[in-house]
Amino acid sequence: MSNQQSKSSRPSVRGGRGPGGMHGGGPIEKAKNFKESFKRLVRYLSKKRGPILFVFFMAAGSAVFAIVGPKMLGKATTKIFEGLQGKMMGIPGAAIDFAGIGQIILIVLGLYLISAFLGYIQQYVMAGVSQNIVYDMRNEVKNKLSRLPLKYFDTKTHGEILSRVTNDIDTISNTLQQSLTQVITAFTTIIGVTIMMFTISWIMTLVTLIVLPMVMVIAQGVIKRSQKYFKGQQKEIGKINGHVEEMYSGHSIVKAFSKEEKTIEQFDEINERLYNVGWKAQFMSGIMMPLMNVVNNFSYVVVSVVGGILVINGRLAIGDVQAFIQYSRSFTQPIAQTAQIANVMQSAVAAAERVFEVLDEAEMIEDTKNPTVIEMPKGAVQFDGVSFGYDEGVTIIKDMNLNVRPGEVIAIVGPTGAGKTTLVNLLMRFYEVDSGTIRVDGVDIRDMTRHDLRSMFGMVLQDTWLYNGTIKENIAYGVDDATDEEITAAAKIAHADHFIRTLPDGYDTVLNEEATNISQGQKQLLTIARALLADPTILILDEATSSVDTRTEAYIQNGMIELMKGRTNFVIAHRLSTIRDASTILVMNDGEVIEQGNHQYLMDKNGFYADLYNSQFTGADLTGRAS
Repeated sequence: MSNQQSKSSRPSVRGGRGPGGMHGGGPIEKAKNFKESFKRLVRYLSKKRGPILFVFFMAAGSAVFAIVGPKMLGKATTKIFEGLQGKMMGIPGAAIDFAGIGQIILIVLGLYLISAFLGYIQQYVMAGVSQNIVYDMRNEVKNKLSRLPLKYFDTKTHGEILSRVTNDIDTISNTLQQSLTQVITAFTTIIGVTIMMFTISWIMTLVTLIVLPMVMVIAQGVIKRSQKYFKGQQKEIGKINGHVEEMYSGHSIVKAFSKEEKTIEQFDEINERLYNVGWKAQFMSGIMMPLMNVVNNFSYVVVSVVGGILVINGRLAIGDVQAFIQYSRSFTQPIAQTAQIANVMQSAVAAAERVFEVLDEAEMIEDTKNPTVIEMPKGAVQFDGVSFGYDEGVTIIKDMNLNVRPGEVIAIVGPTGAGKTTLVNLLMRFYEVDSGTIRVDGVDIRDMTRHDLRSMFGMVLQDTWLYNGTIKENIAYGVDDATDEEITAAAKIAHADHFIRTLPDGYDTVLNEEATNISQGQKQLLTIARALLADPTILILDEATSSVDTRTEAYIQNGMIELMKGRTNFVIAHRLSTIRDASTILVMNDGEVIEQGNHQYLMDKNGFYADLYNSQFTGADLTGRAS
């Protein structure tokens, strides 16, 4: 049976990166437990309290220097107004004090330059702080993933895990770097501007504050209505991404069944829905500032009228009115900015919560403190009363007993879900047995470190895995000090040397990210060469020749005769013709070994194996046997 099929009994939803796996923009996603997740995120910040306090003072200082500017410019305006007024009234010696105005301009310029410099410093320091925090967080997640059991990865899609390691941590990084300083600046600006406005005129300040509730009501109303459209937009984006990925990954099947028009119709339907909800979302989002400007302009009109009256009555200088108008403009902006930051913080805490979920997952059982090391492994394997199930209450392997001598070739066959690959997973301690003991050379595998145990094994799976690198590097993946001669020798035994030399760069040919620049069969040959080079004590072949043609398979089988000598070999096979020479064939069904022996013995027995073997050539009915 194939590797994929034999895992059908496992509660697996493993898959590649899909559109749903990535955390994108759109609606604000709220944390399930905002308070606890926020506290936990703050604990990360507390580790950098020194630099963060420095950033706080720099941001506050930058805001203070910027706030003083309009007041000083107001004085310059007053000097110009008084000089012009004096001339118009014919006052002797009246003139515009350009020297005083020049001094004020230089002071204002200096204030703004200092503000900009402090802003640059706080951004520079905060960038380092945020990157250090997410650096530590990424390391924690990376180390955590290495300690998680295989069960975790079997119940999560690749896209979901990738999203938590990349997108969610990036969201936290961006929020820490931008929003934290913006909060400090906005908070300081609101307080500072309010104080400055009160020093100018408490009457105009009250007029400005009366408008504030109107601004908040408008912002809340627009955000509330736009959320459902953003949510619908993200939903349709996910559907259209999924549709495109599905259709293009299977484009040959689509063309083979002449379904091009149907897929285009489906795309158009989704695209139409995305258009309808998308423009509504963008319209509602874009209408925020125009509405805010209407309210602010109304405020400016009232402030100008009241300010003009106060100037006429001699209770206020005209420069103060100008400064006040500037302050009123600066007053509403940080309020709207703070509301936006609150939404961004919701997303950041939600992202942090997903990262914390990974960090809180139950880890693998730790290796024993005093491990046993097998200095000269021979490859004897023993299963003693082993039982196991992926889910509680559901047993896949039932009280299995098995003795394998060094150098034997053990073939494992059986229908889908029989437990073939599960047996191998237990042997390599990807999962822990529920009961019983597995021994290698008489040593309980739980008394060994996982590293020492797995270093004894070589694996060739049906699902090939190669990384973005040269062919030479991929073959030598498990042997850091392999020589070119050893790599070539392994490739020759695997019958991969010939096709490698036909490539433009030979062994230095770089495989792309998905290794699509070579065929599936060629990828399989490289994984076989990789296992050969590792020279393991125990070899596991899980449908290792399923992706090569019959002629190549025959070549590989001949090469493996030499490879298997002196090693214990576990072969999971679907094509039973490939395991007729195995010393022992284990026939599994419903988690149990129901038959055991060599090919001829099992054929003479005329039992389940015989029916399974004959079915591949004569189409025998296995319904009764497999029940």
